[in-house]
Amino acid sequence: MKLQEKLQIIQATLVAPKNLRNTFGKYNYRSCEGILESVKPLLNSHGLTLVLTDEVKAVNNFVYCEATAKIFDGETEIEVKAQAGIAETKKGMDISQIYGAASSYARKYALNGLFLIDDSKDADTQDNSQPAVVNKIVNKKPDLLGDKLEKAITFVKGGGSMDAITAKYFVSSENLKKFK
Repeated sequence: MKLQEKLQIIQATLVAPKNLRNTFGKYNYRSCEGILESVKPLLNSHGLTLVLTDEVKAVNNFVYCEATAKIFDGETEIEVKAQAGIAETKKGMDISQIYGAASSYARKYALNGLFLIDDSKDADTQDNSQPAVVNKIVNKKPDLLGDKLEKAITFVKGGGSMDAITAKYFVSSENLKKFK
């Protein structure tokens, strides 16, 4: 069975309950840890490996964590990325806790994307949370697509600066690979 077929089965059978409660906001939610606890037996039964990684990035002086959830079957892989903003300060948290919270948040949403976990009705997706801020900043620049992408690749391969491209356009991670 192909990786895509195995992932499709996991997406259809995974149950990741909202077993945590935010008493202040009066809503239930699920955590990254809860998703992992639910998905590990399914991964094991299909002989799959899940790897989560983080990378701290900056766009227009806004720092964010980009998490990647990658699933392997030994031959092929499928990955999903998600971002969460990193605040400079947060009351009651030191810098490592701030980064850890952003990592956990980004990983949760990368897992949601990979395993088709719908959080659209969650209270934490209806406010001005960190990922919404990241998306607003990233999307201020036009996407580098079509003819502009081809011209940019030619420009960089001819000795032009990649910084000049990223200063003017948003370059997705998929399109970034085309410059190498």
